[in-house]
Amino acid sequence: MTRNKFGDSKYPVVPGHEIARIVKEIGSNVQRFKVGDHVGVGTFVNSCRDCEYCDEALEIHCLKRAVDTFNAIDVDGTITKGGYSNFIVVHERYCLRIPESYPLASAAPLLCAGITVYTPMMRHKMNQAGKSLGVIGLGGLGHMAVKFGKAFGLNVTVLSTSISKREEALTLLGADKFVISFDHDQMAALAKSLDFIIDTAPGDHPFDPYISLLKTSGVLSCFLAGTITISGSATGGTKGTQEIINFCAARDIHAKIEVIPIQHANEALERLIKSDVQYWFVIDIENSLK
Repeated sequence: MTRNKFGDSKYPVVPGHEIARIVKEIGSNVQRFKVGDHVGVGTFVNSCRDCEYCDEALEIHCLKRAVDTFNAIDVDGTITKGGYSNFIVVHERYCLRIPESYPLASAAPLLCAGITVYTPMMRHKMNQAGKSLGVIGLGGLGHMAVKFGKAFGLNVTVLSTSISKREEALTLLGADKFVISFDHDQMAALAKSLDFIIDTAPGDHPFDPYISLLKTSGVLSCFLAGTITISGSATGGTKGTQEIINFCAARDIHAKIEVIPIQHANEALERLIKSDVQYWFVIDIENSLK
């Protein structure tokens, strides 16, 4: 018994969601394709077509429910059967055009693995030639991230736990560096050197060793539900601080404070522990020392 992402169980299951084929038949209302076209079908085959994400061609995040290519209940109540089958019937909206010069077999992995790494790379501007990219893991997703990174003109470092992947990374894929992630000396040598890291490694693993490799304002992208972004901040510089002072003065924005003499500092700390402050103590040094 298997379950899809919504917890629905179906048996038996015919999987497959990276499908590249040739159009055999079209419906009377089809406009975008004709018989003989090379097309692809990815991880979903339907959506509400009316929410904000569908309007932006981000149907996979459909607010009502994107319908998976296999083992899902479609709007007509049928179970989607996936790509390991004689044929698949799909609305033209969810078909992708594949250039005839591009091999169908090569196109298939782009429809899930490829787009999964390409999407965060484009969202976080990991396509700036001359920047540095770290790729954690060198599997199906990781090797595509390396290829994209090199195509974008990035300096690519592969971070792996498998020494056997070194030759593949450097010679076959053209990575610029290969680092064993459990080698503390190799990792230390990379400290604060990467603009971007894309994490394709499966399973639970710590993030801290990799975060230490990022430059200030660097981006670590990992695969989380909903394609969310987690961003860190450690205060700001003089330019930003001057901006906020000017902004607050112009908009009459004031923090809610309680001014105290320095003699009350210990009491303030005790109140802070009890959450008895809204929202900031400000010590009046000048009058406290008179």
